[in-house]
Amino acid sequence: METHDVRAHRSKDELKREDQLAWKIASVAADPVEVDAEATDMIINRIIDNASVAIASLNRGPIKSARAMANAHLRSGGATLFGMPADHTVCAEWAAWANGTAVRELDFHDTFLAADYSHPGDNIPPVLAVAQQCGKDGRDLVRGIATGYEIQVNLVKAICLHEHKIDHIAHIGPSASAAVGTLLGLPTEVIFQSVQQGLHTTVTTRQSRKGEISSWKAFAPAYAGKLAIEAVDRCMRGEGAPSPIYEGEDSVISFILNGRTARDQGKSPYEPTYHVPLPGAGEAKRAILETYTKEHSAEYQSQALIDLAFRMGKEIDDFDKVKSIVLHTSHHTHYVIGTGAGDPQKMDPNASRETLDHSIMYIFAVALQDGEWHHVKSYAPERAQRPDTVRLWHKISTIEDPEWTRRYHSHDPNEKAFGAKVVITMEDGRVIEDELGIANAHPFGARPFGREEYIKKFRTLTDDILEKSESERFLDLVQQLPNLNAEQVRTLNPVAPNGYLVENPAKGIF
Repeated sequence: METHDVRAHRSKDELKREDQLAWKIASVAADPVEVDAEATDMIINRIIDNASVAIASLNRGPIKSARAMANAHLRSGGATLFGMPADHTVCAEWAAWANGTAVRELDFHDTFLAADYSHPGDNIPPVLAVAQQCGKDGRDLVRGIATGYEIQVNLVKAICLHEHKIDHIAHIGPSASAAVGTLLGLPTEVIFQSVQQGLHTTVTTRQSRKGEISSWKAFAPAYAGKLAIEAVDRCMRGEGAPSPIYEGEDSVISFILNGRTARDQGKSPYEPTYHVPLPGAGEAKRAILETYTKEHSAEYQSQALIDLAFRMGKEIDDFDKVKSIVLHTSHHTHYVIGTGAGDPQKMDPNASRETLDHSIMYIFAVALQDGEWHHVKSYAPERAQRPDTVRLWHKISTIEDPEWTRRYHSHDPNEKAFGAKVVITMEDGRVIEDELGIANAHPFGARPFGREEYIKKFRTLTDDILEKSESERFLDLVQQLPNLNAEQVRTLNPVAPNGYLVENPAKGIF
């Protein structure tokens, strides 16, 4: 890996394009290096993982809306939609929109946490959609997906967006643009312009994950993937982009990220701030192996705490005798999904599913009482409004512990942790204390996910939906991914039985 120092520059510096981060990203994307067997196997796992959660969400509100919009843009020889027959095709950018929304809706696919948050599996829908429309084979698809993971993971390691209240989809714009560039075998110049447009058009605020969280949380990554496809299309036609997009005097670093912060503090906004790692020429793209999926349908920082709640709940006979529960945890967990966020909605029994998914207080209470977690039942209104759950929920608080924050940011995989120490105090004075740093399903956890677990997750989420023959067809096909021809790539999205899909009858503009 090579580390690149990235900072804002004055226009008069005339920063050479070869010295710009977007060019370096494009160079990685244009490098023809092959994807090794281990990374390829994990790509297959994540396509299975995406399909699991997408099929399980097919009839949820945001997916019905996104599918209706996509179906207003039919295209012969285009891309396919989750749940729809392979001969039903739409424009690639709209397939990315609908399929990306389906993947994201349940907050149940893969994750990578470092300086920022990310769900790198969000790169798969736009790359697959373009592969289908442009007639690319399995090897091309693998190479494109590997690039998407590589760029997003390394941006997430180096550049924190959330501290400036920018949503993490701003890392998907560049990564998905680069991924599509790799898929299509585009030259560095075209990918360079696409990466810049991909970033410029996807800088949005984190209000999408604050307060009363709406369905936009599911739409946001799909929006970035759609815009990435459009960016590549424009740049393939010879169009350029705002440049330099990261380092420019009036651009992202200087007026949105650390440069702006430095300026507000009376400091120079042009000092070195970010150190971005990227593979060198000829170096394999293996960043996907640093990412991890979810066993439970909830914000990743709650995964270990759900496992811990299962364990601790067994020690409590009467939950009404709990006096208080305090989660000693990282800065991120405390301020994003804990009481440090200051969001009253996180304690509201009438809150949306999206909000409950970002309330560790609610999640821990339900997991503690039930000893299990279900992607539908655990969020149902009747579950959230149960009086004994509300009483327990409102006794839970979080505090930041510097040691958990340090471990959260550690670059040592043996130390890095996303959990907490939990102290439960009972009315009689008894104290129950336990801690867990990483989820059971994490690569270093008690029960790491492998191919068998990904397939089990797929079956658990889809067996009540897909016909057995269709489930087996998809699983057999995807496990042959590197050897698939273009026609087979067009059939990679599982098809729901006739009559299963419920459509949104509302009319829009399209």
